Amino acid sequence: MTTQKTMTAEQLQAFGEELDAIRNRVIADLGSRDVDYIRGVIRLQRNLEIAGRGLLWLGFLPPAWIAGVAALSVAKILDNMEIGHNIMHGQYDFARDPALSSKSFDWDNACPGEQWKHSHNVMHHTYTNVLGVDRDVGYGILRMDPAQAWHPKYLGNPLYAFLLAVLFQYGVAVHDAEVDQIVEGKKSWRDSVPILRGIWKKTRRQWLKDYVLFPALSGPFALFTFAGNASANLIRNVWAFTIIFCGHFPDGVETFEKSTLDNETRGGWYRRQLLGSANIEGGKLLHLMSGNLSHQIEHHLFPDLPAHRYGEIAAEVREICERYGLPYNTGSLGEQFGSVVKRILTLALPPRSAMLPAQA
Repeated sequence: MTTQKTMTAEQLQAFGEELDAIRNRVIADLGSRDVDYIRGVIRLQRNLEIAGRGLLWLGFLPPAWIAGVAALSVAKILDNMEIGHNIMHGQYDFARDPALSSKSFDWDNACPGEQWKHSHNVMHHTYTNVLGVDRDVGYGILRMDPAQAWHPKYLGNPLYAFLLAVLFQYGVAVHDAEVDQIVEGKKSWRDSVPILRGIWKKTRRQWLKDYVLFPALSGPFALFTFAGNASANLIRNVWAFTIIFCGHFPDGVETFEKSTLDNETRGGWYRRQLLGSANIEGGKLLHLMSGNLSHQIEHHLFPDLPAHRYGEIAAEVREICERYGLPYNTGSLGEQFGSVVKRILTLALPPRSAMLPAQA
């Protein structure tokens, strides 16, 4: 937790009104351009998945296997980041197209869409970086802020982060079940049975698709397809972890006490979203592959606007922040990820004061 800039009530109101004006302007302009964009991405994703799965049937040829894994990995990343994440945020509900509806869409991921919409859309985006409320701060296993009391278990921070990265879709899936609360005796397994049952149903379907059906269709080359699907899932998991952690936990991102929520105004909510987020600088390919979460600041400010619009308003948002003396946290992927790794390693250790010998 860091010191947050104090703003007067009048400044907060003006700040909120300027950001509301951006949001209202974009909403008024939504239309066929946005629908055509996301449908184009969906077509690209489906073609890549078909190509990837087809190439894996020739996986006994190393070049075909590598190309198949690459195509399928990109397809899974697009499905989760630019398509699933954004559609389930309701960004395309205005189109009134059942295929783009947040109410019915589900993704190629172990986490059921309905559960994700609660843990992410409701708990995370409403209470962004509020300690003790937003479970995305540490995902229930990591110490990601000095305000979190240190415990010897956090010596495993680097290992926990590694496991969360390679198994990220499962970490996201069990997020709403609050397994850490169950382990600590604060919640019973019985309380989470409906959630766990939904996770198992979805996970079983994913496993049957990637590790039984498609390998079986490969006949004698089933092992190549099995390994290719596992590799694509691993790549997707690590990429999603990297992008999400770079948007939430690099240097300069702030956390908040629960008291921040008391009488929080619209402008105050915008300020908390801004201070609790960070952007990643890059080109069009990075923005596409990150689901435009490279514009995490704009996403937290306007989670229900089509994400491909964030790049168009980013300069305006930054200029408003500068006028109000608020930081606009941005940096390259390497810079942001490096600071995330540093934080994970540093917070694995007890506070320095706890290691100093007591004074006589």
